[in-house]
Amino acid sequence: MLDIKFIREHTDQVRKSIEDRGVAVDLDQLLSLDEQRRKKIQEVEALKASQNKLGRDNIQEAQGLKQRIKALDPELEELETQCQDLLWKVPNVVAEDVPVGKDENENKVIRSWGKVPKFDFEPKDHVALGEALDIIDIERAAKVSGTRFAFLKREAVRLEFALVQYVFEVLSSEKILKKIAETIDKNYSPKPFIPVVPPVMIRPEVFRKMARLSESDKNERYYLPQDDLYLVGSAEHTLGSMHMDEVLEEKNLPLRYIGFSTAFRREAGSYGKDTKGILRVHQFDKLEMESFVAPENSLKEHNFLIAIEEYLVQSLEIPYQVVIACTGDMGAPDARQIDIECWMPGQNKYRETHTADLMTDFQARRLNTKVKRREGKLEFVHMIDATAIAMSRMPIAIFENYQQKDGSIRIPKVLQKYVGVSVIKQGKE
Repeated sequence: MLDIKFIREHTDQVRKSIEDRGVAVDLDQLLSLDEQRRKKIQEVEALKASQNKLGRDNIQEAQGLKQRIKALDPELEELETQCQDLLWKVPNVVAEDVPVGKDENENKVIRSWGKVPKFDFEPKDHVALGEALDIIDIERAAKVSGTRFAFLKREAVRLEFALVQYVFEVLSSEKILKKIAETIDKNYSPKPFIPVVPPVMIRPEVFRKMARLSESDKNERYYLPQDDLYLVGSAEHTLGSMHMDEVLEEKNLPLRYIGFSTAFRREAGSYGKDTKGILRVHQFDKLEMESFVAPENSLKEHNFLIAIEEYLVQSLEIPYQVVIACTGDMGAPDARQIDIECWMPGQNKYRETHTADLMTDFQARRLNTKVKRREGKLEFVHMIDATAIAMSRMPIAIFENYQQKDGSIRIPKVLQKYVGVSVIKQGKE
């Protein structure tokens, strides 16, 4: 959430950000409630001061003041609750370079890399390739679990874990990260990422503190009422909340994690979209980066994580474009969102495979995650999350871009040592 003091001092900026996002938040009501709350606090504090002055000299009058204070407590509590409820609905202030727009159609392409492949045959989509090679089975998954599920088999499974191994190798290599960091700033920290397998269930109150469980998106989540737990939609949800109510030492920042987990999504808002194949499914595995940084380094860290995403996709030799999301296509906690869209020959267009979100201190303020500066000052940390590899998306890009005329699929060079073969061939029983 935003600091209420910041909202009071930068009302026009916050109001414009709300309007640009196209969300409905009554900022005037929030400011009015905040003013009432502060006046009520002043009234209570004045009464307490008078009570302290009386001490034991006038017990009867002191008791009267105590009763007045007690009567004001429910009023103050109600104002605090109303303020908090409205404050949690105010989205983050967008960064200066974020374009104003209503939806994904108004996102802006920043740059592109690689050449779109030209085939001397009619390229197939990943579904046709997967079925022919017996590495994706959607029909049997539908019998077992329903729509938007799939069995991955044979080399598709080995490819997934090859991607996992490759990402861990890159993100644990200070030498590789130094090379990537130098593209941002020659002196920027190449500190490796800590591998984590986080929980895939999260308590509702923690999910709300992550600003990923609101009235607008709760239908996207899978809820387990008997346990009062949600299944996560990404490893970031439990990685980001891992240091809730903690104070991190400045000397340990940036603190970087790479988490592997299964992600669960209802895809509630995608009725009729991408119903074929594994592009948009209810369950998929994902590698997610999460960083905790000092406020002055958050933009550099955001760009660093984006550079890592680009390094991974370039090393897989997949053509892509980098896109900055417009105000109407960003999540409420995001100050800046950059996507990578990889070329998908089976669809003849670029599709989103990666997202990198800069949250500033929006989540940390709700989670109460702070940094202790070297001189002793406490501040809220800045948080950034970014996709390393989403297993429902990158395998599609590999299958479709690396397909051969005979129906086989070549394995990217950097993955061959993990997969154990260089080509996925036909002829399976």
